[in-house]
Amino acid sequence: MHVNGKRVLLCDCEGTMTIDAKGLGKTCNADGDLMINTQLCRSQLANFEQALSSDEPLLVCCTQEAPLFLETADGHENSPELRFTNIRERAGWSKTGREKPKKLTPKLAALIHEATLDIPGSTSVSMSSEGVLLILGSDSRAIEAAHEVSDRLDVTVILTGKVGDIDPPALMDVPIFRGEIASARGHLGAFEIDVRHFSPAAPASTKALRFDGAGQSGASECDLILDLRGGAPLFNAPEKRDGYFNPDPDNPALVMKALLELTDMVGEFEKPRYVDYNAKICAHSRNSIIGCSRCVDLCPAGAIVSAPAEDRVTIDPYICGGCGICAGVCPTGAARYTLPAGDALFRRLQTVLSTYSGAGGTKPVLFVHDSEYGQNVTSTLARHGDGLPENVLPFTVSQTTQIGLDFLMSASAFGASGVALMVNPQKTDEAEGLQNEVATAQTVMDGLGYKGNRFRVLDQSDPDAIGAALADLAHGKTAPEPATAGNFLAMGRKRAILNLALAHLHDHAPAPVDFVNLPADAPFGVVAVDTAGCTLCMSCVGACPTGALKDNPDKPQLSFTEDACVQCGLCRNTCPENVITLMPRLSFLTEARSHHIIKEEEPFECIRCGKAFGARSSIERMVEKLSGHAMFAEGNRIDMLRMCDDCRVVSQMEEKNNPMAAGERPQTRTTDDYLREREELRQQAKQDMARKGLVDPADDT
Repeated sequence: MHVNGKRVLLCDCEGTMTIDAKGLGKTCNADGDLMINTQLCRSQLANFEQALSSDEPLLVCCTQEAPLFLETADGHENSPELRFTNIRERAGWSKTGREKPKKLTPKLAALIHEATLDIPGSTSVSMSSEGVLLILGSDSRAIEAAHEVSDRLDVTVILTGKVGDIDPPALMDVPIFRGEIASARGHLGAFEIDVRHFSPAAPASTKALRFDGAGQSGASECDLILDLRGGAPLFNAPEKRDGYFNPDPDNPALVMKALLELTDMVGEFEKPRYVDYNAKICAHSRNSIIGCSRCVDLCPAGAIVSAPAEDRVTIDPYICGGCGICAGVCPTGAARYTLPAGDALFRRLQTVLSTYSGAGGTKPVLFVHDSEYGQNVTSTLARHGDGLPENVLPFTVSQTTQIGLDFLMSASAFGASGVALMVNPQKTDEAEGLQNEVATAQTVMDGLGYKGNRFRVLDQSDPDAIGAALADLAHGKTAPEPATAGNFLAMGRKRAILNLALAHLHDHAPAPVDFVNLPADAPFGVVAVDTAGCTLCMSCVGACPTGALKDNPDKPQLSFTEDACVQCGLCRNTCPENVITLMPRLSFLTEARSHHIIKEEEPFECIRCGKAFGARSSIERMVEKLSGHAMFAEGNRIDMLRMCDDCRVVSQMEEKNNPMAAGERPQTRTTDDYLREREELRQQAKQDMARKGLVDPADDT
């Protein structure tokens, strides 16, 4: 069978699954009879080897025996592209698979079509480790751990806190110090630890390890850290900090596991760049005034830092743990999750739901989970319970917390009757952003008349409880009906995808309305302006990151587009008159997608030249506020505020008490001036001599 240019190999795993070959072949447009293997990994391995000879990309519907298939392919002269997908635990091993296998056909088709999609890879960052390990502890266990790996790594030990009686090592092959950790920063290959009271172990220690001197303060750089102090870790979300290990020092098994991992962490390492950040549409700050700070507040790893001086946030890809919370809660899409890159996540979503519905499936419920905990739960349900219901479609993502409003709305618009999002119980403290997105999505669906609880966050630690919740969402008494499936392309950043999904849901809503009121901090709403107090200073326009607020270059005019507003609050926080209020709501009116005028007025005319400049209300407010200022108290200086920029300069230069004025400018003298003065002096001397009778006045010589 071929799907999307890939040859698909199916196996019923020694008859433990019943696959409707005819129905699945018809759904997948297979040529001829669909072949179902029974033991592809053993007795029928020749069928796999024969498929390798065709040079076609292969999709093997088995993940358990993937290592065997890869090893077989390595020894083959041809090396076609190999992919694997799990249809056993996710579909075949279920109560429906045992009792009504034909009902599984739409689900199998959806899983197979999803696995054949070409998904682009994400970009990555490089980290380098030379094996410089710093071990922190408070007793001999830190020194013992150092000896375990000293032949593989360059180890240093720093003992902190109240160091007890520790026998001095017979061979000081590992540097040992005492100190107090003040702070820590960095990542794999680039850690830096600030240490106070830093002092080395005394070589003449006898009964107990002693340390020389009172100690100094300094910094220690290393590639790796093993923290055996117990208590609070050096970093928030320590499990996300590559190169940092803090096992329970009272659990030798965990300590040994950490040591084994540390010995392999030498060399060059590639780490996905989980988040693509576009500062141009970030709503965090403008002119150092803070607006939206969702990502900064919710990032568990501390990888996102506010940089108001640059009107943006900074995301450190080396510290980022890939939880995706920032992308899930970002109202503008400035932070975008890149695993997978581009629109691949939404192509997968549409493929799964459209294939399932096209094959005759009804009421699809999307079961979103991560690749580790989620797959373990799915496997447990399949092996020890009833498995997943036939209309529950497992959908694996890197982290469930990456899911945002755009995904939830798109899933509903593509025909999902419900979305269950499973969060690892150990990471429930990271689910606040996801819970808020789910609450907003449910409010929108309720407002449009779509009945039922369509979105659920599952954080139970008991697989049976998760199975029961999925069964209730799939077949319970309150299981909701799906929306009419749309066929739009979910392309672009978050806002564009959201608008497409919301437009479709409104067009097919049971009870379409013009407005849906939303909870506070929702990314849709109105900017309400008290026009009586607005002076049209346009500070809000300069602060708006999405262009929802605009001015008119030809006249004093403020306009607003509701569809573009993300309720970041920058306009409100920037407004000098405090006349802006945020009103969260979702509008489906056509007017919401176009600019409408909030306030306009005629421009103020210069009292000197008559040129139009500024807004009348701004000029009048400025005159009112500065009328009592000492700078404008004398004469009619206040009138300068009513003049345009050119006339204001001229008026200032005309003042008698102008502090910038200099003395009268002397006239430039030329040769003619000197010749004229000399002639005047000569004539004056002649007249004086004539009066004395010394010369004849008529004599011109």
